[in-house]
Amino acid sequence: MTQHTLELPDVDLVYDVHGPLPPADGRAPLMMIGQPMEASGFQAQVRLFGDRTVVTYDPRGLGRSTRKDSGVTNEPVTQAEDVHAIIEALGAGPVDLFASSGGAVTALALVTAHPDDVSTLVAHEPPIDCVLPDADAARRARAAYNKAYQDNGWGAGMAAFIALISWEGEITEEFLAQPAPDPAAFGLPTEDDGARDDPLLSDRSSAVTDYQPDIEALKASPTRIVIGVGEESMKVYTGRSAIALADRLGQQATVFPSHHGGFMGGEFGQAGQPEAFAARLREVLDQV
Repeated sequence: MTQHTLELPDVDLVYDVHGPLPPADGRAPLMMIGQPMEASGFQAQVRLFGDRTVVTYDPRGLGRSTRKDSGVTNEPVTQAEDVHAIIEALGAGPVDLFASSGGAVTALALVTAHPDDVSTLVAHEPPIDCVLPDADAARRARAAYNKAYQDNGWGAGMAAFIALISWEGEITEEFLAQPAPDPAAFGLPTEDDGARDDPLLSDRSSAVTDYQPDIEALKASPTRIVIGVGEESMKVYTGRSAIALADRLGQQATVFPSHHGGFMGGEFGQAGQPEAFAARLREVLDQV
């Protein structure tokens, strides 16, 4: 693995290249991106794709990538330009792209703006409100966990977030009327450490879930777009948004093993099924 820093006017982006450039086998590099997850979240998949050149990176303001613009919000369009700059720096594009969660939203913005950057995009569970029939209720639920975080700190905010992403089916008035969950019930801290800069629980990533994809541009793109959903996620928010987006694009969501973090090996807690996930990802990437 080699680490690289791409110095841009408003950010220094750090990315890792696992394998040779250009790839020895002539295949496109496989880039893996997340948001607000850093490159470290793809460790299990990198190991399982040892036969391919894999590129990972830390999004601006996260991990090793340092912002120079004094900004704190995470805008998909801006981050798409960051990924575009890295692909140009690789000099081996177009790439295949596996994108997770908020990274999948970044990838949709990338394909919209730079359709020749990506051969195949596998967008796994992009969390986008506007494609859902209960979009307004989802925004209200999101505002509730933002408020819990602002009022009482990380444990309270994370407990409310877990309650939202665990809820099956449309967000109802019944869900919205529930009392705030007890962090201790989830094994989370009840004390407030005073920090309010968490990229997931604050409003810094609101632009991700508020993103409105250009459906017609995506349909017209030369990029082969595959919307992925975890077999355990189909009834919860991220799975429902993936299925709804796939329907807007005129396709059925492609089912992957496990859940929202099914590609991970337990780096951040709940483990998925990384080996089975990698096998499915290979199968999807190899389809013509």
